[in-house]
Amino acid sequence: MASLTDISLVAQVAISGNRRAFDELVRRYQSPVRRFFLSQTLGDSQLSDDLAQDTFIKAYTNIRSFKGLASFQTWLMRIAYNVFYDYTRSNHPTEDVDIVPQRGGSSDNSSLKMDLYAALALLKPDERTCITLQLIDGYDIAGIAKITGLKDGTVKSHLSRGKEKLATYLRQNGYDK
Repeated sequence: MASLTDISLVAQVAISGNRRAFDELVRRYQSPVRRFFLSQTLGDSQLSDDLAQDTFIKAYTNIRSFKGLASFQTWLMRIAYNVFYDYTRSNHPTEDVDIVPQRGGSSDNSSLKMDLYAALALLKPDERTCITLQLIDGYDIAGIAKITGLKDGTVKSHLSRGKEKLATYLRQNGYDK
């Protein structure tokens, strides 16, 4: 099943409810979805796993609405973005609430991860989303715009401001160019 394209797997799920085909899609995209949520939740792995699970449940129940106008991954990341947006809206966070990055693992780069999450915590939610999608997940501006529903110019503005804030924070904390 590894050689099948995303479109053929989606068709198998949409037409016949093939769960093995959907399992393959989950295997292909669980890492990018979880990585997106880890960045958005500033390292909260339990919350990230819950949000990723919600994303795949929504994708499975709505797979017949996939039109193929964008890649399956872009469609899935749009669902992930909406899941996170719904989560933050339902929990009524405010801009001035401090989010404490979660400690996890004992790897050598855990302090770097903590600094990255602390830097991401300084960003406004839309800046953090755009930065995460571009720098961590590798999306271009058009892809970010499709996922977030923002205009290209707005994405560029969020990226510019976010990168400047990240660079300033990291420079102030001992990371050189």
